[in-house]
Amino acid sequence: MAKNDKRPNFFQKIKIWWRQTIGELRKVSWPTREEALALTRIVLIVTVIMSALLGVLDFIFARLVGLLVG
Repeated sequence: MAKNDKRPNFFQKIKIWWRQTIGELRKVSWPTREEALALTRIVLIVTVIMSALLGVLDFIFARLVGLLVG
């Protein structure tokens, strides 16, 4: 490697990364508060429904295995 090779050091790389990250975040289309709340509600509802469904299926399969084993 030549002495005049000007590759960025560790701290310069961090500075470059940080500037690029901030630049990308400025381009993001952020949701409005109402959109964020609506999407959060959807996620919570789907999570509760899937949890209930998996709970019921777990109960049914546990009973079936219990009948087969003992």
